Amino acid sequence: MDTIVIYTDGGCFGNPGPGGWAYLMQIEGETTSASGGDVETTNNRMELTAVIRALEAVRSASGTAAKPIELHTDSQYVKRGITEWISHWERNGWRTAGGDAVKNQELWRRLKGLTEGLPLSFRWVKGHANDPLNERCDAMVKEAIAALRRGG
Repeated sequence: MDTIVIYTDGGCFGNPGPGGWAYLMQIEGETTSASGGDVETTNNRMELTAVIRALEAVRSASGTAAKPIELHTDSQYVKRGITEWISHWERNGWRTAGGDAVKNQELWRRLKGLTEGLPLSFRWVKGHANDPLNERCDAMVKEAIAALRRGG
C-alpha cells in the first residue's frame, strides 16, 4: 500500500501580521499542492492551518482514507501539540499546565477531529536545512504572503 507523503509549512511577515500556509502532497506518484493566507494572523496559526488543509484534502480524495500518511512539519509546536500536549489539554479543560487557556484551541480541535481514524504519523523536519519539499513549501508560503502584501 502506497504511503501518502505530506509536507506542510506556515509563516508570517511579523507575528502577528500577514501570513501564509502551504502543503505538498504525494499520492501514488502524483503531487498536489495548495497554499493561502490571512492578512492578520500568527505563525502558529498558519502552521496549524497548513496541516488542517492538507488533511482535509486527504479526507476528500477518494481511496485515500486507509493509506498510511506520513506528515512532515518543521513546526515543533504542531508536532508536539498533536502528538503529546493535546491529550493533557483535553483532560485539563483546554488549559495549559500553567492554567492559561490553550491558544488556537479551535484549530487544535479541528485538527484533532481530522486525525481521528487516520493511519497518520507526524515527522519533524528541520526547517531551512535543504530538504527539497520543505523548501518548496516555504517558498509557497512566502509567495502567499507576498500576494497578500501586494493586496492580491
